[in-house]
Amino acid sequence: MQIYEELVARGLIAQVTNEPEIRDMVNNGKAVFYIGFDPTADSLHVGHFMALCLMKRLQMAGNKPIALIGGGTAYIGDPSGRTDMRSMMTAETIQHNCDCFKKQMSRFIDFSDGKALMVNNADWLLGLNYVELLREVGACFSVNRMLTAECYKQRMEKGLSFLEFNYMIMQSYDFLELYRKYGCNMQFGGDDQWSNMLGGTELIRRKLGKDAHAMTITLLLNSEGKKMGKTQSGAVWLDPNKTSPFDFYQYWRNVGDADVLKCIRMLTFLPLEEVDAMDKWEGSQLNKAKEILAYELTKLVHGEEEAEKAQNAAKSIFGAGGSENMPTETIPEADLIDGKIDILSILVKAGLTPSRSEARRAVEQGGVTVDNEKVTDIKTLYTKEQLSNGLVVRRGKKAYKKVTV
Repeated sequence: MQIYEELVARGLIAQVTNEPEIRDMVNNGKAVFYIGFDPTADSLHVGHFMALCLMKRLQMAGNKPIALIGGGTAYIGDPSGRTDMRSMMTAETIQHNCDCFKKQMSRFIDFSDGKALMVNNADWLLGLNYVELLREVGACFSVNRMLTAECYKQRMEKGLSFLEFNYMIMQSYDFLELYRKYGCNMQFGGDDQWSNMLGGTELIRRKLGKDAHAMTITLLLNSEGKKMGKTQSGAVWLDPNKTSPFDFYQYWRNVGDADVLKCIRMLTFLPLEEVDAMDKWEGSQLNKAKEILAYELTKLVHGEEEAEKAQNAAKSIFGAGGSENMPTETIPEADLIDGKIDILSILVKAGLTPSRSEARRAVEQGGVTVDNEKVTDIKTLYTKEQLSNGLVVRRGKKAYKKVTV
């Protein structure tokens, strides 16, 4: 099976502009493609994961990825999939986030010897002359047509700023610049980016002629990625300092039964024959599938050693109740009052709840255990001596910490 057919079989391709030509380019390693990443935080998260895996697959098949960091578009903000305007960031924050992205992407993509590129659209967007942009690019866009795009329609009732309205033009101009400078002939993006991507393809043809081979592919990237990128407690980050390898493992270990095989097919690099055989799994076998998913993705992001540690820690918790390799939170002794600390403070300081009020609810609803004993009294205290030996504190089924002093 060639790479394009594999992408289809894994459920990654949603729609394309010219499938026969795209299939030929991708299967024969002729694609120079880009995916954009807006640096809205200092770490990539699970919502970006599908894009990174896709870039890795295509590079392994001989195609050339371009990771486009949106250092310029981050000044504007993409209205796609949003109900409010994104907060504005300083230039220093944007640059810091870009630097963090570069480091993380290198775990997935080989940037050596020109095999891939990483570029920042700030290099061309920030220096644009407004009048020249209106003449060169603005004239190519119909306002009536832009207003029919789903990314704008969903914001019209609450108000769409002129700043955000320019995002489609900026993204389209990105594709034109990448085509001119690096021979980029293909763009990939999520289903909520389809209108913006079509704008870029059309802009290239209008500026460079109908024979310009600029192709557009949309994936089940953002619709699936956004669902996967958030949990009740917040985002799941690829930075181990923001989401520990253990918590990352546990996130995937706890995906729903209906999603586990879909995630294995889309995100892991296991052979499709092996994945297809899992389609018949049910009941307790799905727990095994979740362990496979969690291990494979943790290994991909954090390395084999961390994946082994996370898996062993999870098995010890669900098995004999041990805490080896579990993420540890150390509470300063100064935070104890008369040598003691209450359960609500422990939950907050360990990062298991964001606030004392949520910690209170968790205890009152029976969702907190300490060393496998359910805690029902919000006034429960623990001594320095107890904490010195380490307490395994659990909130719900997904969040665990070994807490020491």
